[in-house]
Amino acid sequence: MEGVRNINQAVAAGWQIRSFIHSGQLLSDWARNLLTSVKTEINYQLTAELMAELSGKEDVSELMAIVEMRKPRRQQNAENPLLVLFDRPGNRGNLGTILRTCDALGAEELILTGHGVDLYDPEVLQASMGSFFRVPVRQMERSDELDAYIRALRAKYPTLRLVGTTAHREKNIYEELLSGPVLLMLGNETVRLSRRYREMADVLCSIPMAETSSASSLNVACAASILLYEAARQRAISGTEIPGNLPRQPDRAESPHGSAQKGDFE
Repeated sequence: MEGVRNINQAVAAGWQIRSFIHSGQLLSDWARNLLTSVKTEINYQLTAELMAELSGKEDVSELMAIVEMRKPRRQQNAENPLLVLFDRPGNRGNLGTILRTCDALGAEELILTGHGVDLYDPEVLQASMGSFFRVPVRQMERSDELDAYIRALRAKYPTLRLVGTTAHREKNIYEELLSGPVLLMLGNETVRLSRRYREMADVLCSIPMAETSSASSLNVACAASILLYEAARQRAISGTEIPGNLPRQPDRAESPHGSAQKGDFE
């Protein structure tokens, strides 16, 4: 793993750094401080040529780290969880971006289902900009494992809503109540949300788009940002969450949504 922000966030979030890797040449104060202040099992000093082979950047990193994987933590907000499910992620950048959005807008956990890109792929880490180490991720490849987990969630949170996404002009996302316990379900970039998840959902929602738009869909990472922002906005208004200076919702009569009905997710 490399990158100043990624390494800083891993250390700050308490991930176990097993080793640092460096060339030993002209290290910055930041790198020297980490080497002396972070407890590791063993550190490695390599030649500049080997550092260049290991680094995934054009401007070779001065410091890289070997970090121990760890199991997901429990939801941080036990009273009112905001959870996200992403089924079979097919793009590394999208997965990393969704992790970053979950971190920014207060999602307690990201659930990954089915077979998809590697969560620990360097492109995922880079796209997350350090949020990889802040957002608990629960990976579930089997449907029965997910079913059991959702049953446990419903037992703990009886008002939990499973909100699926669709391209078929279902309920507009701003009309759905998202201030209580909620699981937002995102589909694969190509095949979208599977029939199984659509049937599992308590409600199917769409993002309204302009009728004049030539776009048939939104990128899944963009859609996730809109979904989570709407959830954060409603929670700020209701007082259940205050994730920053989010705008207050206008009265229905003042709503700017107009007649837009076109909507889609990927």
